[in-house]
Amino acid sequence: MARLDELDLSLKLSKEEEAERLDAGWKRLAALRLALGGKLPGYDLGPPLLVLFEGWDASGKGGAIKRLVSPLDARHVRVAQFAAPSPDELRHHYLWRFWPQLPGWGGMAVFDRTWYGRVLVERVEGFAKREQWKRAYAEIVETERMLAAEGMVIVKFWLHISEEEQLKRFEERRDDPLKAWKLTPDDWENRKKRPQYLEAVDEMLERTDHDAAPWDPIPAESKRYARVTVVETVIARIEAGMRAHDIDVP
Repeated sequence: MARLDELDLSLKLSKEEEAERLDAGWKRLAALRLALGGKLPGYDLGPPLLVLFEGWDASGKGGAIKRLVSPLDARHVRVAQFAAPSPDELRHHYLWRFWPQLPGWGGMAVFDRTWYGRVLVERVEGFAKREQWKRAYAEIVETERMLAAEGMVIVKFWLHISEEEQLKRFEERRDDPLKAWKLTPDDWENRKKRPQYLEAVDEMLERTDHDAAPWDPIPAESKRYARVTVVETVIARIEAGMRAHDIDVP
């Protein structure tokens, strides 16, 4: 896994390259999903697929998720978005609220924000005690190992942008009436703590990257490049997961 400071943020695609690679990727992804869902001749239900998205505010998670699921039948994929936990959710272990959204065999789920909030925003903002977020690394890794041992294919993305690009996108959102709703006072406050968040992200990537669920840090300075890379990476992970389960790849 590449370190964040090793990512080439200059990587980009033209509009034509994006369209061509997305079109090819969508056709391939749709075929793989039909196979995993037992909808192609000769295929039974395949392993569940879970795609986790984390990244800086305004790094393009929403756009990447939209492109990932756009070619798929809505009956075959669930997109779950996780904000701050509710008062009732806070009464439970922090992992509790994620379980009902996990995919079963033949299913696919995409999480917009994830259990990694425990070691990111909850760590930096003090919502979790030090001993709580410190032990969360092992808890999360063991949870992912358990799910993978049962057959789940787990794909984990961190969408990375520079501080300068983030500011540019914030200002664009602020000045666009149709996008201003995406920007909150907390977003501006979090920008002031980027060094603390960067330290938390680096430790998260180092301590929770494992064979059963490796991290895929994505250079997202170019939205086109990030969107295409996300789709193509998910395809590669699905194919590897099918082979690991001795399932013929269509």
